[in-house]
This record gives sequence, C-alpha cells and structure tokens, in this order.
Amino acid sequence: MSGFRRGVRLGIDVGKARVGVARCDPDGMLATPVETVTRDDASITRVVELAREHEAVELVVGLPISLSGADTPSTADAREFAAALAGASGLPVRLVDERLSTVSAHSALRGSGKTQRQSRRIVDQVAAVVLLQQALDVEMNSGRPPGTPVPPAQEPA
Repeated sequence: MSGFRRGVRLGIDVGKARVGVARCDPDGMLATPVETVTRDDASITRVVELAREHEAVELVVGLPISLSGADTPSTADAREFAAALAGASGLPVRLVDERLSTVSAHSALRGSGKTQRQSRRIVDQVAAVVLLQQALDVEMNSGRPPGTPVPPAQEPA
C-alpha cells in the first residue's frame, strides 16, 4: 500500500439522462453508491456539492470508449463533463477507462433479482461504484493514480 494516496474520491458515471455518483472511504478500500443526479444544467453544480459534502480529494470520471479502444459519441461528452467539473470544483479530476462498468452494473443488478425497470434508477450509481472500485484497485496494485488527469475547461476568450 506504499503508493496509495489517502482521501475520499468520487466516482462519476456520465450518461445522457443521468449521472451516477459513488464514493470511497478515505483509505480507498471500498466504493459505495451515493446518488443519481439528473443530467441537466444543474448537474455539474450538484456533483460539486456532493464532492464538498463528502470532502472529496479527487473526482474519477468514467471515460466510455469502445471495446476496440476507439472514441464513441459519449467519449467527447464525458471529456467535456470532466473538464467542466475540474473547472467548477477546483479538484483534481481523472478520466478512467470504463469500458465495462455499465455492463457489469446491469449484470450485478440482474444477479440480485432486479428487473431492468427496477434497476433504472440505480444502475448509474452501480456503474459509478464499479468504475471507482476498478480505479482504486488499479492504484492499490500499481502504486500509481489511475487514468489521466483532466485540465480545467478554459473559458472562451
């Protein structure tokens, strides 16, 4: 555990309709669901509020890329959301590969007996838990922060 950085991190699963939010404990052992935020003009503000409430030291945003590693239409959206979060929160933001987090979340919910309709409200939180836990595990095993840092969005001049 030599290279692990202490502190609460939020995992953010960015979707077109909803944003799933998860958090971890300060030791980075376990990710747990926090909230599903409606995706609208106030979603960045709400995620920043959650970061403050949970005293997060870093935000980990899932980067949806295709299984082949190519960008998807959602990739640019996630990058823009992450940059806006970096600018609004003043916190470090990292993009992490989330190729299978939503698939894993649906699978876990099906395995627990939930129907797709019952899962709709929480699947984004579960996907955020999956991506954050994967990021924590990568850092724990490698001693290096996961993913890539995001510079804050620059205001147009």
